[in-house]
Parts: sequence; structure tokens; C-alpha cells
Amino acid sequence: MSRVKRGTVTKKRHKRLLKQTKGFWGQRKNIFKRAKETLMRAWAYAFKSRKLKKRDMRRLFVSRISAAAKERGLAYNTFIHGLKQSDVQLNRKMLSQLAIHEPKAFTELVHLTQK
Repeated sequence: MSRVKRGTVTKKRHKRLLKQTKGFWGQRKNIFKRAKETLMRAWAYAFKSRKLKKRDMRRLFVSRISAAAKERGLAYNTFIHGLKQSDVQLNRKMLSQLAIHEPKAFTELVHLTQK
């Protein structure tokens, strides 16, 4: 039985990984072992950050809504509770957009929740 030389497969795999580490510093971009370690860590951070991004954006929306509601003399939790009681189904992203770009509409929502 003839032997199988696997150099081309290994080289292709290494080149594919090293292509993804373009822009990394020092050995992290051109030494396969270091590059693979760094790339795995980068992927882990990227995965975690995609989840954290959602949390951070929600915190931003809540702080914007809170500030806008306080300007109109209402606490955030009272405002959100009033919206739920009034059966207004706007998410926090849309509420923050209204607070920034459509202050009159946001004021109407505040008046609606106060009734």
C-alpha cells in the first residue's frame, strides 16, 4: 500500500487559520501555534461580547428613558408600569428613540401613563 503525504492538507489548514490572524501582533500572526491560541481566545471574546452588547444597549435605553421621564416629572418604574397598565406595547429601544427624536410623542405617552 502506498503512503499518503498530507503536507498539502496541513498547509491549507494552517494558511486558512493564519489568514484570519492578519493584523495580530508579533508571533500571533505568523506562528501557527501562537496564532491558533490567540484566534480561539478572540473568538471566545467575540462570542461573549455579542451577548454583552445586548445587555449594554438595554442599559442605555433604560437610562435614556429614565432621564426623559424625570424631565417630565415621572420616575422610570412608574412610567413603565403605567405603560403596561395602559396596554402600550413599545419596547425600550423604541421608547428611547421617541424620547430623543420625538419629544412631543414621548410627552403624550407620559400623560397617558399619568391618567
